[in-house]
Amino acid sequence: MPLANICCRASARALARTVLSIPHRTLITEALKDSPAWRLGHLNHVAIAVPDMAQATAFWRDVMHAEKVSESVAMPEHGVYTVFVELGNTKIELLHPYGDKSPIAGFLAKNKRGGIHHICFNVPDIQQALTTLKASGVQPLNEEPKTGAHGLPVVFLHPKTCGGVLVELEEHRINR
Repeated sequence: MPLANICCRASARALARTVLSIPHRTLITEALKDSPAWRLGHLNHVAIAVPDMAQATAFWRDVMHAEKVSESVAMPEHGVYTVFVELGNTKIELLHPYGDKSPIAGFLAKNKRGGIHHICFNVPDIQQALTTLKASGVQPLNEEPKTGAHGLPVVFLHPKTCGGVLVELEEHRINR
């Protein structure tokens, strides 16, 4: 059997174990799939916590040849500095601590070299999505959406109710 088939089967088994480990109440039910409030949009970004913002920015710009890499922006209200790496169909968000109480400082204390912090998906109506998700047992980290890095409403969902992944939802209303 070719190595690629072995790897794909191993990945499929790992994915199946992950999905099966998610508590039943957090799985999307038939009712939720039909709800206009619960239609995930595209992957907005993958956020990576970095211990050295200048080094991480240089890596994505100079080594990986990303064409659009923003300047570092301080976001004291969130306790982070951010850099966005535009990839055409999605983005990478580099996060570095701003201040002693930064949530990223705690993450980096446990993960000295940094790593994936969260993933973010677009939703058309964050209030309706939040209400629907809470009703199905998904626990938000904050009860009300906050303004995120793009000036849009965001909410984070607890990893314990999202299969071990910190999920951010960002509102992108569809013009009708």
